[in-house]
Amino acid sequence: MNIQDLNIDIIVIGGGAAGLMATGRAAELGAKVLLLEKTDGLGKKILVSGKTRCNLTNAAELNHFISMYGNNGRFLFSAFHHFFRPELLDFLNQHGLEVKVERGGRIFPVSDDARDVMRAFKKYLSANNVQIKFNTGVTGIIVKDNKACGVKTQDGNYSCKAAILATGGASWPSTGSTGDGYKISAALGHTVVKLKPALVPLIVREQKLAQSMQGVSLRNVRATAFQGEAAAIDSTLTPDCVYGRGEKKRPRHPVIESRFGEMLFTHFGLGGPIILLMSLSVVEALERGPVSILIDLKPALSREQLCKRLQNDLEKHSKRKISGIMKEYLPAKMIELFIELAGIDKEKLAHQINAAERENIIELLKALRFNIQSSLPLEKAIVTAGGVSLSEIDQRTMASKRIKGLYFCGEVMDIDADTGGYNLQAAFSTGFLAGEKAADYVKDSMLD
Repeated sequence: MNIQDLNIDIIVIGGGAAGLMATGRAAELGAKVLLLEKTDGLGKKILVSGKTRCNLTNAAELNHFISMYGNNGRFLFSAFHHFFRPELLDFLNQHGLEVKVERGGRIFPVSDDARDVMRAFKKYLSANNVQIKFNTGVTGIIVKDNKACGVKTQDGNYSCKAAILATGGASWPSTGSTGDGYKISAALGHTVVKLKPALVPLIVREQKLAQSMQGVSLRNVRATAFQGEAAAIDSTLTPDCVYGRGEKKRPRHPVIESRFGEMLFTHFGLGGPIILLMSLSVVEALERGPVSILIDLKPALSREQLCKRLQNDLEKHSKRKISGIMKEYLPAKMIELFIELAGIDKEKLAHQINAAERENIIELLKALRFNIQSSLPLEKAIVTAGGVSLSEIDQRTMASKRIKGLYFCGEVMDIDADTGGYNLQAAFSTGFLAGEKAADYVKDSMLD
């Protein structure tokens, strides 16, 4: 095997958030670092994250932060102890980036421009003399005597003393995240936990219904995912609190997760913030059986309050058509369809609405039902759930427990979180730790 020796200590594979931080930190500690990036530019996912504004991290306290990664969150304690939000913000400030805190503790650049984040990282890499090769796809890691000693690429092989795998996930392939790291890891004997789409829109069986409301955005609604067919769900089981990652309370069967906030209808189903947050739980529940989502369009009102309000409106505007009455309750694009679902003639006047029809309206306002067919595919997700098993990575160093000199960071590992800056913070923290510990490993190997 022909291996080029460029007198490199560490090769970092992948120039995303984790790879950039790992590269910079290792070089800052004196290691000679080569960064290999398969696309023609760095930080492509950073540039599109947060709708190009880049939600860097979150102001939440540590324990809440950890809870946002679900059961695997505890793995991050060491990385966060080593390099967390204060250190990240200090680092960015030193490289000329000011930040601000917004709703939900989300932290963004003051400029609202992800390109400024990339400028800070490019300064960091440049100041520490990092070598970068673009358009270089890595196909494997060379191992000798159970130690990483080189990297295979489409353009030849390079020797190194340590390698850091920061290839990202398998979502947003246009940014370079095409799942390469999972193949490379599996070939080295690492276990890859099944990949699943997270933060992804959902496809419903009632596509014509969704399509007819396409583009309608709903605010202050509650969406609840249930295990079971939509028609069989007792809508009074809809909780009045949030269940999901980061929440202390756990739902009781058949409730899977429940969220309050904004959502929207798409041509294939359901999207928007609360649907994305619920999506991983729904994807996992679909493996166990049918899943439905019930949307409470008026969560601020109990059934009794809603019934009273509707009765008053029907009496007050008795000569108005039912479609006119519903303007007070629903976006215009939903009204005709809603009345049809309730089994009411749209020409009916308010005073002609009987008790059963009134009950149908209340039930639909409190539980608009959809059966979930699937999520959009993994490449359409914002984040990849699953990845290299954390049981095979040393959480204190990000080192492989199987191969010496191999380190992991970022989304290639089995870590994912809700939106809000948590995924990027995990990438920066694990990248910083991996870069530092890889540099220490190289120093120690020179002393041997």
